[in-house]
Amino acid sequence: VRCVFNSSELEDIQFIYSDYYNKLEVARFDSNVGKFVGYTAAGVKNAEIWNKDTSQISALRAQREAYCLYNVGVYY
Repeated sequence: VRCVFNSSELEDIQFIYSDYYNKLEVARFDSNVGKFVGYTAAGVKNAEIWNKDTSQISALRAQREAYCLYNVGVYY
C-alpha cells in the first residue's frame, strides 16, 4: 500500500494497493482508475474476480481519504 502525493488536495492524492507474487507485481488497485488491473495472466484473472466484489472496491476507494489524506502531513 502506498500513497502518491502531488499536493495536499484530495483530488491530487493517489492510493495504490499492489499485489505481488515472487517479487513481481501481478495486480494493482489504483484509486484514480477505481478498480483492480492485472499485469500477468493470473493477475488479470484475479482482478476480474476482485472487481466483482463491490464492497471491497468501495472500501479501497475510501482509503484514499481515510489513509492517504490522514497522513498527508507526515509527507509534507
